[in-house]
Amino acid sequence: MTPEASFALALGLSMPRGATLTEVDAAAALQHRTDRKYLVTLDLARRLVGQLADSHRILDLDGRRTTTYHSTYFDTPQLGAWHAHVQGRRRRWKVRTRLYAEDGLCRVEVKTKDGRGATVKHALGAPAAEYGTLSQQAAEFLDRVLAGSSIPVRAADLVATTEIRYLRAALADLDHGTRITLDGVLTCHHGDRSAALDPDFVLVETKGGARPAPADRMLLALGVRPVSISKYLVGQALLTPGLPDNDIRRLARTCFHTGPHLTSGLLLEGTHAA
Repeated sequence: MTPEASFALALGLSMPRGATLTEVDAAAALQHRTDRKYLVTLDLARRLVGQLADSHRILDLDGRRTTTYHSTYFDTPQLGAWHAHVQGRRRRWKVRTRLYAEDGLCRVEVKTKDGRGATVKHALGAPAAEYGTLSQQAAEFLDRVLAGSSIPVRAADLVATTEIRYLRAALADLDHGTRITLDGVLTCHHGDRSAALDPDFVLVETKGGARPAPADRMLLALGVRPVSISKYLVGQALLTPGLPDNDIRRLARTCFHTGPHLTSGLLLEGTHAA
């Protein structure tokens, strides 16, 4: 069984009704949003999907209910973005190129925090061949966005750092405009080192307004609390020698494994279907 099929089976992704990308984007493409993140067991994530099945639709791309994401993050050589997030600075930012592997689509993305703490995402389409690089067009886009957010960083200051790869399933409440994503089979890569999320865990993110969404209330009822975690922060913290110990690294050590050249195939050894 492929990693995609194993992940879909383990989470019960056949339970919700499907929705097209157009439907999901029309109802829930929030550029200005509040994100809440949860690290949950695979079994609990399956229970959540079951509870959401009546009110939420799952993104279905011609029968495919997961997408493989590759994200390469860019930072200053001194890891300015990483340190800003770890230190909780008000004006935080992330820059990445993202490849949707099955569809051959690529985007350059900038995520910033506004004065109220909400996430604002800006995106620019790019050729798939430019994934992992910053073209002149991408650099001009980044410079405009960062300057507009009063962030004193330019594209010329940035270098490629950690790459994150994972499978994602996305559910949306088409009536209320909130989304939930479930990420698993997740690996982080930096130089010759890798880290992998334990196969019995899933990273759940809710994306909506300032008030908790129904999925947040369901997770609370299941005994789960939000965590302050970022794929980039985890990958960089685990794989870059010399970074100071911090809460993110300590949290990551509870459910991530590190080693040379870990792959998604190794991740699936412990995956099971409930």
